[in-house]
Amino acid sequence: MLLFILSILRDLGVHVPLVFEYCSTRMALAAITALLLILFFGKFFIRKLYIWKVGDQVRTQHCPLLGELHRNKNDTPTMGGILILFSLLISLFLWMDLKSPFTLILLLTTLSIGTLGGWDDYLKLRYKNKKGISGKKKLIVQGIIAFLIALYLLGGNLSEWIHWGSWFVPPDIKADGVSLTLREYAARLYVPCFKEPISQWTGVGLFGMALFIMVVITGASNAVNLTDGLDGLATGTVMLASCAFALIAFISNHLEIARYLNILYIEGSSEIAIYLAALGGACLGFLWYNGHPAQVFMGDTGSLTLGAILGVCAVLLKKELLLSIIGGVFVIEACSVILQVASFRLFNKKRIFLCTPLHHHFEYQGWSETKVVIRFWIIGLLCAIIGLATLKFQ
Repeated sequence: MLLFILSILRDLGVHVPLVFEYCSTRMALAAITALLLILFFGKFFIRKLYIWKVGDQVRTQHCPLLGELHRNKNDTPTMGGILILFSLLISLFLWMDLKSPFTLILLLTTLSIGTLGGWDDYLKLRYKNKKGISGKKKLIVQGIIAFLIALYLLGGNLSEWIHWGSWFVPPDIKADGVSLTLREYAARLYVPCFKEPISQWTGVGLFGMALFIMVVITGASNAVNLTDGLDGLATGTVMLASCAFALIAFISNHLEIARYLNILYIEGSSEIAIYLAALGGACLGFLWYNGHPAQVFMGDTGSLTLGAILGVCAVLLKKELLLSIIGGVFVIEACSVILQVASFRLFNKKRIFLCTPLHHHFEYQGWSETKVVIRFWIIGLLCAIIGLATLKFQ
């Protein structure tokens, strides 16, 4: 919206400083906008949730002790993710280039996954004894959304016979002065610390790359959802990861810095940086109300969507494997659940952890909630620093 207004003003002969077009300026404005929107509307929104009795209940089927540890959390309003997504979308419309395909992909990701998470939360709240959308159905919907994203990225000449319109034409990627189609770029797989791609899928191999993209997006979405179990835990770790990827997106849009770090120059990745900056600002603002003791939870509306946004951004920046480093906390949390389930089913109901996801295991060991959250934040910060450091070692 800002770029559109500036264009109109210039056509009218009004002098407009170029600083408002800079990516760094719009990143700062997006972060501040998302932060202030949540701080300003937060109390009103939480009060409405209390009036509507949108309160969550601690689920203790697999970890009975949680009922005692988290007894004060019952009836705390959930679906706070609506507030986060609202601030993100306002920031998108104000500060991002609405003609960029990256903007459209991020917008559709936010709306589609946000709707899925919102419906899941609604079912849980309306039917207290129901678990919401079943895990299989939820995974199928996430997979369909991720597949559509992969289809757009890897579809090649689809845009020639499917009339996307000029707004949705796949962009070329500029790499050291060489223009690549989006399909050529998306088909590559990069490993942290290595400049050249380890593979470039073609033909039938594109199907494997599409599956990989689907796994990244759905995996990130569900991993953040699993992490969202303590006050401020998911909010803080998502903020750290989004800030790290915002920096990566920013330098990927800067030709000289990209060449210096031996990473591909991605024309237009500044829009990804702006959205991630808004995400970081939104998480910081949400922490005001979500920090211990939490006044509101983000629910699946927030956690599923924030994870999907991180996954999509990693795919667009060709940093899918780097996401496993920067989002190390999410990976650990998800792996703890997978190992626990596998051990329970394969080894006569034996458990590796006292309770999963992993943050509950430490609660069972006697750690206070704030201690677990702060230490996981520290680990998340360390993972983000290590992930950024890999850019230098290639």
